[in-house]
Amino acid sequence: MKITDVEIRLCRSEVETGPAYGMRAGGTSAFEFLVVTLKTDAGIDGHSFGFAGRGAEIAGAVAANTLKPFFLGKDPLARERHWQEFRTYDRWWHHAPIYAYGPFDICLWDIAGKVAGLPLYRLLGAFRERVPVYASSYVLPTPEDYARQALEVKQRGWHGYKLHPPGDVEFDLKAYRACREAVGPDFRLMADPVAAYNHEQALRVGRELERLNYQWLEEPLFDTDFHGLRKLAAALDIPICGVEVLAGSHYSTAECIATNVVDMVRTDVSWKGGVTAVMKTAHLAEAFGVRCEVHTSVYHALDIVNLHCCCAIANCELFELLYPPEAMAFGLKTPLEIDPEGYAHPPTAPGTGVDFDWDFIDNKTYRRL
Repeated sequence: MKITDVEIRLCRSEVETGPAYGMRAGGTSAFEFLVVTLKTDAGIDGHSFGFAGRGAEIAGAVAANTLKPFFLGKDPLARERHWQEFRTYDRWWHHAPIYAYGPFDICLWDIAGKVAGLPLYRLLGAFRERVPVYASSYVLPTPEDYARQALEVKQRGWHGYKLHPPGDVEFDLKAYRACREAVGPDFRLMADPVAAYNHEQALRVGRELERLNYQWLEEPLFDTDFHGLRKLAAALDIPICGVEVLAGSHYSTAECIATNVVDMVRTDVSWKGGVTAVMKTAHLAEAFGVRCEVHTSVYHALDIVNLHCCCAIANCELFELLYPPEAMAFGLKTPLEIDPEGYAHPPTAPGTGVDFDWDFIDNKTYRRL
């Protein structure tokens, strides 16, 4: 079986960041995305959404000029060979962004599942059939908004709430305290300031989060601040979680685990190199006795692939979704399944089982490469 064609769609949704879906920096942005299809001479195709940052033009150009020629003519079942060979291929003056390879690897696994007649999580080696969901906020206007949302998530039956605060320490502390007061002492709360603090601020915040019984403090400093993170992890009892945007996938993650840069690690199918990278990272972390929490891939069409991985690994406790979830659920005929008890269930159809809404995708496609 050979890959005979690679189709890359540049798409633009109608979702735009603004007051309801704020980002801390960079202004507003339309959510653009790619849809990648690998076609084979056996008539079995693989499909995946692809992250596009703040615009699909650049992401699409990288995919078309770097990834498409690499995969054309190759065996879609030789995933490990492609992973290894692409490292060298990319090193020689391609230098693709961290989100470039992921959708192509997902397509390969989608094809493999269809060939095997198995849903992805079973092909990977099923550990469980469902995963507890937690909500991950956007940047909200006031501490009270976070508290109201945290309580709403708890009443919805989900299993935790993570704040993305604006990065001002005094504001953030008010929000962390307001959320704990709103949901009570035992509901899972996590903090992700997205590299907003210096070391002294992070230490102060971390000690308050310990008092408030938060589950973890995520990326308080930039992922590349190894010295600062290592000091912070040594000084605090609350676990420091990181590496989600660190280039190098599991290779750089290995060094961060071995040298105690963080206590918990992150991976996902979009920013770390696809299903292959997620599984490598999870198994690496397991060998060290470290938790590997899977980071949301923003769009539900990608989060479903994350969910398959979560169901196939033992050292991931929770499944992350941006909140409110409806904003990123576009492009699907069948939505991501979350039961009344707050557990997400992966599709059972062969491959990724993502039921794409091709009419919607056609309508949102503004260029094909």
